[in-house]
Amino acid sequence: MKLREFETTSGKKVLAGKDANTNEDLIKQVGANEEVFHTAKPGSPFVNIKGEANKKDIKEAAIFCARKSQDWRDNKTDVEVHHFKGKDIYKTKGMKLGTFGVKKFKVIKIKRKELE
Repeated sequence: MKLREFETTSGKKVLAGKDANTNEDLIKQVGANEEVFHTAKPGSPFVNIKGEANKKDIKEAAIFCARKSQDWRDNKTDVEVHHFKGKDIYKTKGMKLGTFGVKKFKVIKIKRKELE
């Protein structure tokens, strides 16, 4: 499994899917209390911060998620990112590859100027 990877300014490892298959692989390895991100609209990688994350790590990962999304690519406007814990992710029969449900999430609005 080859995931996108980067480090936050505080040194936290962040993993991101590239497509439906790698999003599946990514979600399988997420810890219950780890932070996960996905844009409100379809067409973005799932992004996961490994271990304990601070506010700055969360913001950096949310910007990364937004920057890699089709929403940003196609519209070049603010992007709404959903932020949730691993334990809030679920998958039911019939959900297609790379698709997951989320029980509860917070919304992070990423401004256009933060993405440019």
